[in-house]
Amino acid sequence: MRVAWAILRKDLTVELRTLETVPAMAIFTVATFVIFHFGLQRDSLSGQLAAGVFAVSLLFAAVLGTNRLFVAEREQGGFDGFLLAPVDRTAMFLAKSAALFLYLTVLEIIAVPAFGLFAAPPGYGGALGGLIVFLLLVNLAFAILGTLVSAIAVHTRARDLIGPIIGLPLQIPALISFAIGTGKLLAVHTVGPGEVLPVHGAHHPAGEWLLVLALYDVFTALLAYAVFDFLLEE
Repeated sequence: MRVAWAILRKDLTVELRTLETVPAMAIFTVATFVIFHFGLQRDSLSGQLAAGVFAVSLLFAAVLGTNRLFVAEREQGGFDGFLLAPVDRTAMFLAKSAALFLYLTVLEIIAVPAFGLFAAPPGYGGALGGLIVFLLLVNLAFAILGTLVSAIAVHTRARDLIGPIIGLPLQIPALISFAIGTGKLLAVHTVGPGEVLPVHGAHHPAGEWLLVLALYDVFTALLAYAVFDFLLEE
């Protein structure tokens, strides 16, 4: 854990000094919300449409962060130094996953209010608790898979292309669970003139999709832990 913490501290220090990743992710996400706001010509979205807009914006911001995850190690010889050191290879996986998770969390501190401004349905505040739980779980899925895929793609010439090609299909279960679950949270129905209340799907409550997302996180974490050493050495 000391090794993982040292790598994580290094990555966070570099990000604080350079501001290369998180600001770009935040600008991309807010710009996506603005485009959907004016493109759909609607002041607010609800249900699956709102969840889809949020999920797509978050996905592409995560891809942007994933592509930059191992660039410094590749360009400055960090991989060679780490492989020569007498440390557990899993430490790098833990550190990079934690870094990407923190990048996404900081991004969403900006993205959640921005979504409320440009696209959120009435009653959005009442769904924030459930939305935050979904965001934390989908962040974990993105962080685990993003680290695994980035470790593969960074050794190729077309790493910016290979990463999304490999990563996006693997992230589909997490995206589906997130989009459907948050769609239930963000659904509304009219109860009177100008009054709306959040509703939850009768057949597929948000809690069921939260459980699916949590189980997917556990599965991907075990898979990544099992294969990361071999990927790093190859």
